[in-house]
Amino acid sequence: MILDNSDNLNPEDLVLIGICSDENSSFMRGCANAPQLIRSALYSDSSNLTTETGIDLSTVLAMKDMGDKKIGPGAHAFMDIETYIKEIVTKGAFPLTLGGDHAITYPIMRAMAEQHGPMDILQFDAHPDLYHELDRNRLSHACPFARIMEEGLARRLVQVGIRTLNAHQREQAHRFGVEVHEMMSFDVASFAPSFTGPLYISFDMDALDPAFAPGVSHFEPGGLSVREVLTILHKLKGRVVGADIVEYNPKHDFHNMTAMVAAKLVKEIGGIILAQGTRQGRNA
Repeated sequence: MILDNSDNLNPEDLVLIGICSDENSSFMRGCANAPQLIRSALYSDSSNLTTETGIDLSTVLAMKDMGDKKIGPGAHAFMDIETYIKEIVTKGAFPLTLGGDHAITYPIMRAMAEQHGPMDILQFDAHPDLYHELDRNRLSHACPFARIMEEGLARRLVQVGIRTLNAHQREQAHRFGVEVHEMMSFDVASFAPSFTGPLYISFDMDALDPAFAPGVSHFEPGGLSVREVLTILHKLKGRVVGADIVEYNPKHDFHNMTAMVAAKLVKEIGGIILAQGTRQGRNA
């Protein structure tokens, strides 16, 4: 059921919300159409809502859906994303946001940090998204983590899947103290970071190799497999208080393959969030 507003939210609810925005995409539009397709894949009869850890999302009353927010043009409308997320987090609930391009993570994190203070972020991505600006746009989807780090919204940023680290972004990573794990030397088996503060997961679909997720705007071969991502997620140590799944572009998808992968991530990340709460046993 889609909620009309946040009045029915409770502390530690898991809240799905779609943010339909791709105005700040630098190469190809289309991500604004992703949320409804991820939902369709999530509820498809081809699978079920049980996570690999055994949580059946179809029976969990603490999972709510606030539907999709269509974001109008211009910077002011874009920054209103912060207001939508604030409605969720001020209730003590945890947003799982369906994008949209990666630009949306910046206003989301403004709301998250206001509630939780400077946070830990685990970013899955082919790109660092640390440009100071791109094409004279400081709100570009190539810039959100520069804005986040400049404003002190995160105390720690860990990036995995990176394989496009140019000189400018390497300098930015050094400036902000970003922990960058480049794919050319990344060992999934030994990667087990422990996060001590509230943790936010930001998942760009192009972190995955295009063989697993062709429905993205920026193809970058040599990425993570779905199983490698799940391995990382399932051994995470830290209290996850929110997440986003961004940069799915249906224009490039093949047989809804990427939509199904995004839905799988919704299930597994959602299961992680629900399992850590005191209300995890509250079922229908």
